[in-house]
Amino acid sequence: MTNDTDIAIRARNVTLTLGSKETPVEILKGIDLDIARGQSVAILGPSGSGKSSLMAILSGLERASDGEVAVAGIGYRALDEDALARARRGRVGIVLQSFHLLPTMTALENVAVPLELAGAVDAFARAAAELEAVGLGHRIGHYPAQLSGGEQQRVAIARAVAPRPTIIFADEPTGNLDGHTSDAIVDLLFARQAAAGATLVIITHDPALATRCDRVLEMRDGLLVADRAA
Repeated sequence: MTNDTDIAIRARNVTLTLGSKETPVEILKGIDLDIARGQSVAILGPSGSGKSSLMAILSGLERASDGEVAVAGIGYRALDEDALARARRGRVGIVLQSFHLLPTMTALENVAVPLELAGAVDAFARAAAELEAVGLGHRIGHYPAQLSGGEQQRVAIARAVAPRPTIIFADEPTGNLDGHTSDAIVDLLFARQAAAGATLVIITHDPALATRCDRVLEMRDGLLVADRAA
């Protein structure tokens, strides 16, 4: 039996209901889940199954309608938005499919900002080192519009992992990329996870990507319907 100290993510009876009282839409229907520290987990499922909603709740970007969520030992339910942001800072890294880079900042500035928010005194030096590690040392002064999709995703990964979070979430990290670039991004993501000893949760439609993880979860209609070793 896994000790609580070995659990990176715990969810108990997590639900998410959107819409009005008259026409509620159940997105998540009672999710129970434990993910161990250092584990890599893929969450598979068709569009509309609740994968991204579950990641948003586990990462603290969305509030559950009911249930309990604890990530990195911190319970989310009692936290207000400011406290939730502080709880994520430095502990949780998030890589989104649409990159969400700040267009008026260079690659270096995009990576340095979360480090500065986390209180790092050497934010720009660390950001430069992280961009070098993802193969973009020669592009640190470029703005997002000057970078290819694969390069923007590399910046997004560097930004997510630069604070050395204990948990990394990635939502369809290769969804906008060609096959060759996708393979490179996946290799990079797992390399950065290993370097940080972090827990990695990947939302994906790709069974081949899922097989690279330690564990595969499948979702259908807001429920976890399978949980197996990859």
